[in-house]
Amino acid sequence: MSATISQRMVDDAREEITRLAAGVTTAEETLGRASAVTATARGSLDSLDEEISAQGALVSAHDLEQGRLAGVVAAAESRLTATRAELDRQKAALAQAEARRDTARDERLGLEGDPDGVREDDSLAAAVTAAEASVETLRAEVEALREELHASERERDALAARTGALSLALDQKDGSGAIVGARGIRGLVAEHIQVRAGYEAAIAAALGSLSDAVLADSRDAALTALDDVRAAEAGRVEIVIADAEATPTPKGLPAGVESAAALVTGPDGIRGLLASVVVVDDLAAARTTWPAVAKFGGLTMITRDGDVMTEHVLRGGSGGGRSTIELAAERDVAQARLTEVTTAIERQRFALTGKREALDLAQIDAAQASAALKEFDTRLAERSEALGRSRVALEAAQAEGERIAESLRALGTAVEEAEAVLDTARSERDSHAANPRPMLDVSARDGLLAELDTARAAEVQARIELETARERVRAQGAQADVLQAQLEAERAAAEEAARIAVQRQHQVEAAKSVIAALPAALDVADRSVSQARVALTAAEAARSQQNEELSGLRRTESTLRERLATLNENVHGLEMQAYEKKLHLSTLLERAAEDLALDEDVLVAEYGPDVLVPFPIQEVVGEVGAEGLERSQDPQDATSAPQIPENGKPFVRAEQEARLATADRKLGQLGRVNPLALEEFEALEQRHRFLTEQLADLSATRKDLLTIIGEIDEKMQDIFS
Repeated sequence: MSATISQRMVDDAREEITRLAAGVTTAEETLGRASAVTATARGSLDSLDEEISAQGALVSAHDLEQGRLAGVVAAAESRLTATRAELDRQKAALAQAEARRDTARDERLGLEGDPDGVREDDSLAAAVTAAEASVETLRAEVEALREELHASERERDALAARTGALSLALDQKDGSGAIVGARGIRGLVAEHIQVRAGYEAAIAAALGSLSDAVLADSRDAALTALDDVRAAEAGRVEIVIADAEATPTPKGLPAGVESAAALVTGPDGIRGLLASVVVVDDLAAARTTWPAVAKFGGLTMITRDGDVMTEHVLRGGSGGGRSTIELAAERDVAQARLTEVTTAIERQRFALTGKREALDLAQIDAAQASAALKEFDTRLAERSEALGRSRVALEAAQAEGERIAESLRALGTAVEEAEAVLDTARSERDSHAANPRPMLDVSARDGLLAELDTARAAEVQARIELETARERVRAQGAQADVLQAQLEAERAAAEEAARIAVQRQHQVEAAKSVIAALPAALDVADRSVSQARVALTAAEAARSQQNEELSGLRRTESTLRERLATLNENVHGLEMQAYEKKLHLSTLLERAAEDLALDEDVLVAEYGPDVLVPFPIQEVVGEVGAEGLERSQDPQDATSAPQIPENGKPFVRAEQEARLATADRKLGQLGRVNPLALEEFEALEQRHRFLTEQLADLSATRKDLLTIIGEIDEKMQDIFS
């Protein structure tokens, strides 16, 4: 029996174990270096993030200060402009007061120079009547213009709301939003075509789902866009090629039948889609003209209401929603009408302002005519009283002139102060603008982040190689032990065979001595030999059977060894997967600690699978209703309020993943966060505060003017009554 396992093979296995152990040491050193590189990269990235944060704070502070100074300058300029306008208005009022004073002086001189002159009052009475009629007419016109302006403003608000709602309805919820605005993509098909009025439903039915498609400049741009959508996993999208060759439209159509391509103004690619479509007014016209249209072959007939008729299919009816083309057309009409109404509002406001000014002048003219008439009537009764009234009128005009002159001096001082404030604000703004704006450089962060990712990947690879080397050492040790056991078993078998051979030799020698000593027993020996041969044959047969059984056992052993090797490989794979899971878990825990400052125990205690998930607010509102939710929040109505569930529901991974996907989609729809929203709001709030102050000043000034006019009217009535 030859030996299959030698001592050399066992020694080679031991040497392989030593070599693999050296590889484990090398892998551990490599892992240590990779961990050090990762820690260094993470430290560099953290330092750079701190520097970028500090630079961003400086930039924000500089921009906020510049915006504040610009707002101060704008406020000072507005205040100066308003003060100068008030100064000009007071100058005009002074000129009018001086004119009234001169008129009163002339009238007084005329009365004193012509004591016996008496004029007819027909002209004055007619002037009073005409002035009062003019006041009533202008007042009616002002009321009519005000009502018309209010109606136009209500229509404008309704049109603005309708335009916004239609724009929201036109927003795409599929993959179109991911490529609109990309290079070679013009936008949505509905926004790049113009349809003859009244045919929107027909063209929408002809295009079908392509009404919501995206329009690309060329086929290459469309293919690039499809690759982008697939890479971003943004959903399905349909793309129409704008520069596609237009298909000729059919000629010689029957009366009442028009080609759909002739009803659309747009790119050739869209017109080519409509080349085989014709449009009729209604189903009655379709029933009449279909035999003639069918002769052209392959044409699709569509009514203006959107009913589709082909050679094999009819599609139509009622209850369908409006298409994107109809919504876009309706939005364009609403926008055009909104522009017209806005222009009309501006014209109406201008006309209303003019009418109000004319009404004020007419009221002044009527008051002056009535005063002149009363003056004339009173002068007819007594000349001295007329002279007194003329003297009082002159004094009132002089007092008004003095008051306005005093107001002009105060306004001049206010203008100088406003100019000084404006100069100061401008100097502060220019001084701050001269300071250099801090620079925000984040270019180095991408490189450091890439180095950190590379270092982490190298560390993971080093850990995997280390565990692989350790597993190889364990497997090689097991194999060496198996070889040693097989070697010892073969040695024991060889010793047993040698012992049996020596025993047989002794038996042969004893047989020879017996044969030599007992020749007479030859026959007996022959018979014994014959019997021994028979026994030998039986023994050989038994040995053959045993050899076969031994071969079967060896085959079974080989099969079991193969299964054992497969199991070892599977166990090794499972250990590698478990290690990768542990590594991934440690990475997640590090991210949670860095980003959220939460450790493993807190995460499991608050967000583990055994913790109940709170009910979404939509489910609570749907269960108890909006009114019930309001009552539940009212402490005075706690008895009739419905009970809102507080415990939540068990964690189901599929449901929570669906909620996560929905939240991600809604977050994407919200768009990017505006980091300057707070600064913009503060600027608008400051502007609103300034305009509110200006409006309050104007209201107070108007109130003062009305009070002065009332006082003048009362004084004039007292004088001339």
